Amino acid sequence: MARKKSSAKKPSAKKSSARKSKVVAKDAANADVKICALPPAPERDLAPTMDPFRASLIRFMDKKWVNGTALNYYFFRKPAAWRGAANQEQAVRDAFQEWKDLGLGLVFNEVEAPEDAEVRIGFDQRDGSWSYVGRDAIDHASDPRKRTMNFGWDLTTPYGRDTALHEIGHALGFPHEHQNPNAGIVWDEAAVIANFSGPPNNWPEDQIRHNILRKIDPSLVEGSEWDPDSIMHYRFGAGLIQQPARYQTHSLIPAPGLSPVDIDRAAAFYPMIKREPKLRSYESQRITILPGEQLNFVIEPERSRLYSMQTFGGMDTVMVLFEEIDGQPFYMDGDDDSGSDFNAKITVRLRRGRRYILRLRLYYAMQQGEGVVMLW
Repeated sequence: MARKKSSAKKPSAKKSSARKSKVVAKDAANADVKICALPPAPERDLAPTMDPFRASLIRFMDKKWVNGTALNYYFFRKPAAWRGAANQEQAVRDAFQEWKDLGLGLVFNEVEAPEDAEVRIGFDQRDGSWSYVGRDAIDHASDPRKRTMNFGWDLTTPYGRDTALHEIGHALGFPHEHQNPNAGIVWDEAAVIANFSGPPNNWPEDQIRHNILRKIDPSLVEGSEWDPDSIMHYRFGAGLIQQPARYQTHSLIPAPGLSPVDIDRAAAFYPMIKREPKLRSYESQRITILPGEQLNFVIEPERSRLYSMQTFGGMDTVMVLFEEIDGQPFYMDGDDDSGSDFNAKITVRLRRGRRYILRLRLYYAMQQGEGVVMLW
């Protein structure tokens, strides 16, 4: 018996290709939005003869804050272009609160003067959305008249809420996830440049390379896991990514909100602060922690005078002193000895009856447990 022929017509290659193009175009449209553009900041210059492991630890932690830091943020009221509407400011407050609700050791405070803030926020709609990364805000943008963060579109939409979380993630020291060298992303560079040089972003090629095509130094990345759902990941339309192959025909659109990996990374670097032991005059405390870990000490001076606190031993540390007022830490002084042959040292006048917190994070130690910190 002859096989019965189907009456259905097989679609022509031309029609199939046309349908595929429509799907790709529709999928790409979901990702075709304005995106964050990081301001350029010079990378730290380390001696070329430095041990690579030591250098990688310094670079990984260099932009992160000492845990327990109070990050004060300020909304500009002038010029008028930088002033945000009440609902836009509230969206940023809500995003700070969402990060804080993770139980982080950082403190977020809104302040009324720009000179009191590490994070200074504008809402210039002509300038896109961006933020300095972590301590770059004080290392490269310390002028209180300058913004360290800007929002350039509505933050009350689902995408806008993610934008606020994303920029605050940068302020905490987290880089772009799509530039993770472990992601295995192979770009169609010509397509990426063509896409982002046009609307709605209209970026020049150097900005596209800086924010998308450039892979960040592997030493700046925690672990080897790529998280395409990270709040620090851009959206990308279909066809901009060649590998993984799925994204040749599908957009990469991260799930909304903070991902489980985002939460784990933030909690690992900024865990809740445990009870701090006291650091007394002329008593040394041994530093037995691992790279990336932190010690916190309470200092309650017995009399008002000039004090010095210093680390001793072959190690790289960042040491920051805060005064605690009404339960809130206020920055006093700090020293970062990483990459140098010197030890961190702070000399400052302390007053009897006041409470101070010394926070010390270890980058690298030539031998674990050989270092100490001392107050005199």
